[in-house]
Amino acid sequence: MKSDHRHELKTNELADWLAHFPQWVQENRTTLIGAGVVLVLVMAVYFVRFYRKDVVSVRHQVQLTGLVTQIPSQKMTVARSASQGVDQSIALLPIAQELKAFAEGSRNDRMAALAWIKHAETLRAELHYRPTGGGGEEVARQIVQAQNSYQEALTRASDVPALAATAQFGMGLCEEELGNFEQAKAIYQKVAQNAEYDGTAAQAAAANRLATVDDYRGAVAFKPAPAPKPESASTPQIQITPGGPNSTSDDVFFASPPEANAPASH
Repeated sequence: MKSDHRHELKTNELADWLAHFPQWVQENRTTLIGAGVVLVLVMAVYFVRFYRKDVVSVRHQVQLTGLVTQIPSQKMTVARSASQGVDQSIALLPIAQELKAFAEGSRNDRMAALAWIKHAETLRAELHYRPTGGGGEEVARQIVQAQNSYQEALTRASDVPALAATAQFGMGLCEEELGNFEQAKAIYQKVAQNAEYDGTAAQAAAANRLATVDDYRGAVAFKPAPAPKPESASTPQIQITPGGPNSTSDDVFFASPPEANAPASH
């Protein structure tokens, strides 16, 4: 009986609330409108900050992927032109500039770091593909630019082992290209011994470079080719085969002249 009574009371309360709901809405009209406006603003902020952010992020990923994939194809074009005696290495610089602009404008630390790394690699590749090599000061200036880009990458993605290791390894390559072999070896050793970089490709490359860097300290010198030996004149050998019933046309023999075999006349 008590449970039936409680159910009846709740039913009466709900009916009473529904009966007075229009009056309650009228009395709290301003509050309800304000709450609705706040809800709409919250939904709008969510759309701008999250949904739109995801769309922009995907667009930036596509843009960065397009720039990165241009590098190897452009290298092939430059190498092919160089084999024909035409210097097209400067064609790599516009890609480097686009990568730099992307890195400077990106709010995504990982994408920005990758763009900085590829910017540095492209600057160094342009120097390597030059047939003439360029002036010393110009080369040094461009390598320093690459170093700065590697440092930017390390700053933006120091907590991402693969990117951080690649950036540090690139800085070691720059020191080596500037002729600072001891500084380069110190960087390679740091990358190779850093436990946080275990399993990264850059760590393996640094260990390998550390073992071979001393081989590049001096210019490579080739020994002069040995002088060719004079060929000795060969004496033809003549085989004399006497004629006979089994002689062939290929046999070579000498016969006495007929006069030598004729009997002497008295």
